[in-house]
Formats: sequence, C-alpha cells, structure tokens
Amino acid sequence: MSISCDFLACIVDTLPDHIAVIDHQGKIIYVNQSWIRFGRDNGYTTTIDWLGTNYIEACNLSAARGDSFAREASEGIGSVLNKERAWFDFEYDCDSPNERRWFLMRAIPFEVDGAWFVVISHSNITERKLAEESIMQLSRVDSLTGLANRRYFDEWFTKEWHRCIREQTPITLAIIDIDHFKLLNDSRGHRAGDDCLQAISNLLLSFTKRPNDISARYGGDEFLMVYGNASLDESLVQILKLMDIIRKLEIANPIAPKGPTVTVSVGLATSYPEMESNPQDLIRAADRLLYAAKEAGRDHVEFASLNGESLRYL
Repeated sequence: MSISCDFLACIVDTLPDHIAVIDHQGKIIYVNQSWIRFGRDNGYTTTIDWLGTNYIEACNLSAARGDSFAREASEGIGSVLNKERAWFDFEYDCDSPNERRWFLMRAIPFEVDGAWFVVISHSNITERKLAEESIMQLSRVDSLTGLANRRYFDEWFTKEWHRCIREQTPITLAIIDIDHFKLLNDSRGHRAGDDCLQAISNLLLSFTKRPNDISARYGGDEFLMVYGNASLDESLVQILKLMDIIRKLEIANPIAPKGPTVTVSVGLATSYPEMESNPQDLIRAADRLLYAAKEAGRDHVEFASLNGESLRYL
C-alpha cells in the first residue's frame, strides 16, 4: 500500500500536540488540526490563515511587547534554522483564564531535496508540572504548621531582598517567639503544644497573603514573617494586631509567669536594602530586638529601622 500525503496529514491531525512546519525563512507551511483548535480556543478567529505567517516575526513582535518566552523561542528556533544547534526545546507556562497550563516547545529540523525545514511542536505538560509542583511544595513546607520551612524561607528571602534592591523598596522582617512555650508543653503535653503551634501558624498565614509576604517556621516555637515593600510603621500596625488576636485566642498556658494564656514576643526590623547589603543583617537585627523584647518582660515588641533612627515600642 502506498502512503499519500493526505493519509500522513490525517495521522498528524490525530495527535494532541500542536504542530507546525516552517521553512528556512520562518514562514509556516503546515499546521495540524490541534494547532488550529488551540488557536481558536485561545482567542484567534476561526478564519485565520496560518499558512504564510512568519512564526519568527510573530515571536519577535511578542518579545518586543515584553514576552520573555517569545524571545527565547525566537532565538532558539533561529539557531536551529541557522544550523547552529541540532534541536531546541524549552518549557513555558501559558495560563488560560480558567486554568494553569504548561507546554513543552520543541523545534527539530529536517531536510527534503536540499531544502531546510523545522517542525515546531507544543506539548501540554500541565499534568506533569502540577505533580512536580506538588512534590516541590511538600519539600518547602513545614509538615506540622503548613508554613514555609527554614530552607525554602532562606531561598525566598534572598530573592525578595534582591527584588527590593532593584526596586528600591523597603522590606520588614519579624521574628516571633511564643512566650514560655516549654512550660506549655510541660504542663499540658506535646499534643497541646502542637495545637498551639498550628493555631498561631494559621493566624500568621492570614497576615501574609500578598505576593511579597511570607510566614515561616524558623525552628521550634519561633516564626518569621516578612512584609515586602512595607514600611516599619505599616508592619508595626500588623504586628500589634497579630499580638492582640493571639491574646484573644486564650490558648491555655496555666503555669506561665506572664499569665495563664499564650502570648508572643516580637523583634521587628526594617531595611532599605542596598547593593552591598546582606539579608542576614536584617535577620540578626530582628533577633537582637526579639531578645530585647524578652528582656523587657515578654508579650512585647521591639522594633527598629536599619537605615535610619532606631525606634522602640514600650
């Protein structure tokens, strides 16, 4: 049986991958039905004629509008067309209004009768990426509290620090310690201690909902909260509110010297990061302030700005 071009086209049309073929100039000479359906489902008109459209030019136009993925695609496909590399692939996200999506683009060349072409395919890899994200999330989260763990916090904090350097915005960090937590464990048991940690962790999460905020378990009964692009005054308002809500939870700590319910002490520090600055300096400053808050009698917050006049709340 001889196989016709129409027969091969029918086979390619059954594939779920979005497939296009471009010539040596970057012009599309073939697309399969999955490519057409994807374009239709994502805002392109059903009458669009893909054939003859220059794919490289379209990528360059999107790149000029700030699409970094389009720039990477244009450069990668161009290197294949110019025979600078044997093939090219990369993963990118392409969310719809209703769902998160990831795709794997591949560009693979072939030659027919001396003419050079490139097959471009886009494979939906959303299921795999969601599974990877789920595994990654488990590695980033403290299993008891659901907060970020120390390792992930360190990575996130360094990135946020550099973002604040670029954008010249402040960053505020609080170290929060549960007052007399050991006495709670001793008097009520470790189960009650875990319940206390979880209750306060849930509260911290409700106070760090912005993209540039985070709450983390620092270790034992110590927590970290970071407010990106937030001044000392703005952050202090939130910390005082947090401390008040914790008091109102009335978590029993019957033999604590400060009183029969759980309270917290807080060290709060703000910085405008500079190019040569170290994010650990802010953590050390907040830690010193926390120590001062404990020395002042606990159920207390001490705060300061690293870039200006030190302040203190009594």
